Formats: sequence, structure tokens, C-alpha cells
Amino acid sequence: MSKVPGWFGRVGAELTRIGERLEERRKEAAAEDEPPAVVPPPGSVPPPPAYAPAVAARRDPVAAIPWGIRVAAEAGWRLLVLAGTLWVLMRVISAVQLVVLAFAAALLVTAMLQPTVARLRKLGLPRGLATAGTAILGFVVMGLVGWFVVWQVMDNLDNLSDRVRDGIEELKRWLLDSPFHVTESQINDIAQNLSDTISTNTEEITSAGLQGVTVMVEVLTGILLAMFSTLFLLYDGKRIWEWTLKLVPSEARAGVAGAGPRAWRTLTAYVRGTVVVALIDAIFIGLGLWFLEVPLAVPLAVFIFLFAFIPLVGAVVSGALAVVVGLVTQGVFTALIVLIVVLAVQQIEGHVLQPFILGRAVRVHPLAVVLSVAAGGMTAGIGGAVVAVPLVAVTNTVVGYLRAYGKEQTLRTAPPPHGSTALGAAPSAGPAPEYPPAEPGSAPKSEQRSEQPSDTEEQE
Repeated sequence: MSKVPGWFGRVGAELTRIGERLEERRKEAAAEDEPPAVVPPPGSVPPPPAYAPAVAARRDPVAAIPWGIRVAAEAGWRLLVLAGTLWVLMRVISAVQLVVLAFAAALLVTAMLQPTVARLRKLGLPRGLATAGTAILGFVVMGLVGWFVVWQVMDNLDNLSDRVRDGIEELKRWLLDSPFHVTESQINDIAQNLSDTISTNTEEITSAGLQGVTVMVEVLTGILLAMFSTLFLLYDGKRIWEWTLKLVPSEARAGVAGAGPRAWRTLTAYVRGTVVVALIDAIFIGLGLWFLEVPLAVPLAVFIFLFAFIPLVGAVVSGALAVVVGLVTQGVFTALIVLIVVLAVQQIEGHVLQPFILGRAVRVHPLAVVLSVAAGGMTAGIGGAVVAVPLVAVTNTVVGYLRAYGKEQTLRTAPPPHGSTALGAAPSAGPAPEYPPAEPGSAPKSEQRSEQPSDTEEQE
């Protein structure tokens, strides 16, 4: 029994040595698996220890911005570029406003006279003779109309002043007897205030008169420029258009060349329709003024004709002028009759004449008409209001044609169908589906091609 503790002691010592040898072998194996330690050079930053937490890399700033803000920013700077371009363009137009308005007036007159030149050339007259005859006849007619208006105003000026004085007295008596409880002292105070305003603003009125002389000189200069431009456009319009096409990049030249004749047809239809509608308004309202014995019936009819070229606003202004003349010359009852006549003629114009005469040639929404007239009037006065609506109509036609032309070019350059798509697009016994599917309201290609003008139409 004395040998047992010694035996247990030897076994325990042997196990301890075995454990130490295993621990040494484990450390040697771990040392072999580890990469060799890199000794950093002096002065460098040592690497972080192995127990340091991992730091995530920062995202790209562009990726951190939401998609909606990025889209808004992309659209915003493009809109700023467009706004800057429009601002510079408007500044340039304002600097040469007289030239721009004269050329725009020449385009309108040319659109009205060019069909006559085309008819005379078809009858066999030379181009120069047809152009000269049409231009001289048109300018003589417009000059006679202007002279007739001035002559009528000057001839009836004395009679008109007496009528106005009598009308003011009658209006004063009507106000005194009216249910508005207007007293004579109030009317005298209003008249005295008007007299004081005129006497205190004598210098402003004089300067306005001198400025009116400058305006008359500018108007005469613009008329001469418009006359010369009309002559050249009537005589050499085709060559001018061909030269303008050379300024367009070659990639877009075909589309612009196709949009030009359509824009010209729209402008011609607008001018013709507006002239016919204005003539009808002037005749019927002038006859109403003549039957009511309103002074200056013929000059007022001419003013109604001219103001009809300003849509919506011109009819209101000319009608109000006729009502005011009837009020101060013939009294309240005659003014009411004149108002009824003007409103009736304008309702017939808006609901019957314009849709029937203009038709689908000029498709402009009434809101676009109002906004364009307002913008044109604020930019260039009466001339801008006259030019605004035909400009919008022509722009609408050009944009619509270029959009359709771009879609057609895209279809032409698209790869042909293949595989199952080609089998589905192949003709069958039944009606074949159109490939690609047409948009709602779009005309088929055959109709679109039939609408393209022939060479003779483009030459005219």
C-alpha cells in the first residue's frame, strides 16, 4: 500500500509534462499561421490594433441627395438657362423694337396680299408686275382708308364738340334726376377737380405732346420699313425662305423646311379670317351707329375694324368707344341701344363667324389668347398685342408638326421587328394590328403624308 501514492504522483507529473508539450506545439502552430509583423518606418503612423472597431466608408454626396431633389435641381438650372436666354432675347427685341414690329406688320400684310400675287402670276403676269400692282393697290386702299378717317374726324370736329357739350348737359340733368341722389354741387366739384388737374399738369401735357411728335416720326419710319419689307417679301419671298433655311443646322433642316409652309398657311388663314370678321363687325356696328344718328359713325366703324385685329381686348375697347360717343352725343337711351348692338354683333362674331371662317386653321385656346395679348401689350404696346396671337398660332402649328415629324423619324430609324414580334406584326386574314400602336387622336401615316404640301404649294 505504501507504493500507491508514489505511483499516482508519477502519473500526475507525466500528465503535466504532456500538457506542457501540447501547449508549446499549439503556440508554434499559431505563430506559423500569423503573417509576419511589419515594422513601420520611423515617423509613420502605426496601423490600428486588431481590436479597434471597423469604420464604414462615407457615401458619395450625390448618392446622399434624394432623387426628387436631384430631378428638381436638373430641371431648375435648365429653366434658369432658358429664362436667361429669353431675357437676353427680349432685351435685343426691345432695342430694335421698331424694326421687329415693322417686319411683323410686313409679314401680316404679305400674308393678306400674297394670294393675289399668286393669282396674277397664274394669269400670266410677270412676277415683278404682279408684285408691283398688288402692293400699289393694297397701299393705296389703306392710305385712302386712313385719309377718309382723318377727313371725317376733322369735318365733324366742330359739330362733335357742340354735340359733346349738349350731351354733357343732358347727362348732368339725367344724373340730377336719377335715383343715385347726385347733387349739383358734387357735379361741380368733379368738374372743378378736372379743371384743376389739367391746369396743374400743363407741363406734363406739353411734354406728352412733344413726345407724341416723336412717336409720329417713329410710326412713319415703321410704315416705310413695313412697306419696303412687304415689297421684298412679295417679290422674293421664296429665295428669302431658302436663304433662311441655310442658317439652320443640316440635321434639323428637313423638319424646319416642312414646318415653314404649314406656318405660312396658318398665318395666311388667320389674317384672312380676321379681315373678314373685322369687316363684318365694322359694317354691322357702323350701320347701327348710322341708323341711331351717332356722329362719326364711319370713323368709328373704321376704328372697330382696326381694333378687331386685337382679339378680345380690341372688341371691348372699340365697343366702349362707340358707347361713350353715343352717350355724350345722343344721351343715355341711345348709348344703351348702341351697347345692345355692339354686344349682339360681338356674340355673333364669337359663336358663329370665327368658328365658321377660321375653322380649324387657327386652333388657339381662349386662355392662350388672353395671356398672349396681355404679354404682347406689356412688352410692345398695341403692336405687340396685334402680333401676339398670330405668333402663338404659328408657334402652335410649328411645334405640332415638329413633334409629329420627330415621331415619324424615330419610327423610320427603329430596328425592324423580329421573332415573335415579327409574327405578330405580319399581315393576316383579319385586320392587322397597327405597329407600333397609334396614340389616341393621332392620324394614320397615310393621312399625315397626304397633308404634306406639294412642290407647287410650297413655291406659292
